[in-house]
Amino acid sequence: MPSNKTESIDKPEIRISVSKDGTLACLFGHVDMDSSPAVREQLLVVVRAADPKIVSVDLSAVTHFDSSGIATLIDALRVARSSKTQLTLRGLDGRLLHLFELTGILSLFNGDTESSQSGYKAI
Repeated sequence: MPSNKTESIDKPEIRISVSKDGTLACLFGHVDMDSSPAVREQLLVVVRAADPKIVSVDLSAVTHFDSSGIATLIDALRVARSSKTQLTLRGLDGRLLHLFELTGILSLFNGDTESSQSGYKAI
């Protein structure tokens, strides 16, 4: 019987943590054309519900990220700005950081590459 371990590891997931300082959305797995609609939907719920109006998206556990993932983040940023929510990125390094710098997307966000999650409580 074939193993689906690769599929389950790469399936996108979002884990949400909150603190008095804001919300942390940790993305895991593949964010691509097939998965980005579900990621977008979950991320927009987080952005709209944030209290206080600060959301950080941690990308350190993302294993694959394509242009549809970038479009998802830009859409989340548009919604955040319209609801006066600050949206920042964390956990960018290696190829993903290079992609964001090369495309100029990083300048749209605050460019915060911290990976610390201290002070956040999972919900």
